[in-house]
Amino acid sequence: LADDRSEESQPLVYQGIIYVTTHSATIAVDAKTGKQIWKTKIEYPAETPRIVCCGIINRGAALFDGKVFRTTLDANVIALDAKTGKELWRQKAADVKDGYSMTVAPLVADGVVLTGISGAEYGTRGFIDGWDPATGKHLWRTFSIPTPDEPGGDTWKGDTWKLGGGSTWITGSYDPELNTVYWGIGNPGPFNAAVRPGDNLYTCSVLALDPKSGKVKWHYQFSPNNPFDYDSVAEMVLADISVDGKPTKALMDANRNGFFYVLDRTNGKLLAANPYVKVNWASGIDMKTGRPIETDISKDAREGKKVVVYPSILGGKNWEPMSFNPQTGLAYANTLAFGGHYKAEPATYKAGELYLGMDLTDVWEWGDGPRGHLKAIDPMTGKAKWEAPSDVPRFSGVLSTAGGVVFTGQLTGEFEAFDADNGKKLWQFQTGSGIEGQPVTWQQDGVQYVAVTSGYGGVYSIFSGDERLATVPTGGSLWVFAVKN
Repeated sequence: LADDRSEESQPLVYQGIIYVTTHSATIAVDAKTGKQIWKTKIEYPAETPRIVCCGIINRGAALFDGKVFRTTLDANVIALDAKTGKELWRQKAADVKDGYSMTVAPLVADGVVLTGISGAEYGTRGFIDGWDPATGKHLWRTFSIPTPDEPGGDTWKGDTWKLGGGSTWITGSYDPELNTVYWGIGNPGPFNAAVRPGDNLYTCSVLALDPKSGKVKWHYQFSPNNPFDYDSVAEMVLADISVDGKPTKALMDANRNGFFYVLDRTNGKLLAANPYVKVNWASGIDMKTGRPIETDISKDAREGKKVVVYPSILGGKNWEPMSFNPQTGLAYANTLAFGGHYKAEPATYKAGELYLGMDLTDVWEWGDGPRGHLKAIDPMTGKAKWEAPSDVPRFSGVLSTAGGVVFTGQLTGEFEAFDADNGKKLWQFQTGSGIEGQPVTWQQDGVQYVAVTSGYGGVYSIFSGDERLATVPTGGSLWVFAVKN
C-alpha cells in the first residue's frame, strides 16, 4: 500500500474489486490477482498531523451508487468514481485549526452518507453529519453535545458544553428494517470531570438516529460524567437474540468501561450489563436506572486523588470491532487486561491544542500475566466460554464465519484463525507488520476468501511504551487468503 503508517482500514469487496484506504490514498485492487486498478492520493496541509491524537490513519470507505466515499485527516468528505478513482466531489466538515480531524469510515443509510468527527481531546464539540451522495450537499448535522436550551443541555454547567468533546470517530450501525442508525459517542472533555459537573449528555452514549433527518429517536448513556476516557464510540452489534425466551432485536456493546451491554434496539431499554474484564470503578450497573453503581475509585478521581483504575483509559476493549456469531450465540472480542493510573490536573483551553486535564507521566498499571485476550463472550452474562491470551494485546478487529472460524491479528504481525467453539488455534501467518486492521470475508467463483490489512503504528504502539514491539516494522500491506475445507 506504499504507506508506513498504521493500517486500520476495513477492506470493501464488490464485484471482484477490493477497495481499501490509507491515510493518504484510496486504492482499488483486483480481488483475485492483487493487481492495482487505480490509486487516488491525498495531499495534506503541513499542520494536519499535529491535531491527530492517536495515529495517522483512516478506517475505511463506503460504497454506494457507483461511488466510493471516504474521509480525510483534515476533515473533508470525498466521493470518488468507483471505476476510475476520479474525485467527484469534496466537502469540508470542520476546520483542523479548531482541533477537528476525521478518520471514520462513512456509512450509507437510507440514501444518505453519514460521517462522524474526531477531536474530543482538543476541546471540540462532536457531531454526526448527513450528506447527499450524488452532490455532496450537506443535509443535516446532529451535535453530540446539546446547547443549554436543548434536551440534555441541563447536564452541562455554564459554557462547558462548548468544549464538551463527544467525538463520533467510529462508524455507526444501521438497521434498515427499523430505519435507524446507532452511533456511539465518545468521551467528554477534558478528562478532569470536576471541570464539567453533571451527566454530560450525550457523551459516552449511543444515539439512535433517523438517517434522513438526523433526529434522535432515543439515547442510552453508559458512563455519566466519566473521568477515565471511557468513550463509547466502538461498534454497536445488531442481532436478533433470545432474551428470557423471547426473540429480541438487540444491540450489543462491549463498552470501554468494562461492562458488556445488551439493549433493546427498538427503544433503548437495558436488558443486560455485566463486566467482561476486571472493573473497579463501578461495582455493577443498576438495571432499573441503567446507571453505574460507582465505587470510591470514581469518587476519589473526581476529587483529584491519584487512583489505580480498571480498566485503563484504553478500556476493556478499545475501538477494534468485535463479532457476533448467531450459531454459537457468542460475541468474539479482543479485550485488554491491564489497569491505569489516573490523576486529574487543571485544564486550560487553547484552540487547536490538547485539552486533557490528566497527568500523563505515569499512566499504566500493567500487573502480571497477559495484557490481552481474545474472548468468546456470552452477551447476557459477560462471561467467557473460552479465551486466548496474548502477552501483547491484540488491537485487530475480529471476524467470525458461518464455518465456525474466528479470524483476528496480533500487533506482532500474526494473522490467526481459531475454532469458534473451543478457542483452539487452527492456523497463523506472519504478515510482516502489526495487524490493526479489520478482517473481511467473501465468496468469489465458488471460493471463500479472507482479507486483512497489516501495518503497525496505532494507539497502543504510540502510548504504551511496550518494549516488545520495538522491533516490529512499519509498512502497510493488504493480504488475501483462500479458505480451504
